[in-house]
Amino acid sequence: MRNSLLGLALLVAACSAPQNTTAAPSPAATPEPRVILPDGAAIQVELAIDEGTRTQGLMYRDRLAADRGMLFFFPQSGEYPFWMKNTLIPLDMVWIDDHRRIVHIASNVPPCTADPCPNYPPNAAAKYVLELAAGVAAKHRLRNGQVLRYEAMDNVVVR
Repeated sequence: MRNSLLGLALLVAACSAPQNTTAAPSPAATPEPRVILPDGAAIQVELAIDEGTRTQGLMYRDRLAADRGMLFFFPQSGEYPFWMKNTLIPLDMVWIDDHRRIVHIASNVPPCTADPCPNYPPNAAAKYVLELAAGVAAKHRLRNGQVLRYEAMDNVVVR
């Protein structure tokens, strides 16, 4: 009987003791890469950092949200013409130098419907190209000379 009372006392004490309701903090989510435009708008970007992803780009996509884009990284500054082969949606293309300054914009570039597809050259040295849905550059009043800010891209390795 004595053991039963002791067990019951322990059970009551355990049930009435305050429970630790604070969960262990969850690991911080990895921030998504973003380009911050001069007006403060954030564009979440996919990164094209190697020859394969740069070649594929936004091919075969049937839509691109206004707050999404693709940022192409090149190993060195140069004149990188773009084309729209197998790209199904019109795009704005923004060439950016190594200081993250806009050096050229091609707006509302149409999809290519027949070979050969035209090239869209920047006529300026760039290290990055930002592709956006058509009309986004005009909506945010992007123009040459403006500086863009990159977030969550400190450890990008360009190949």
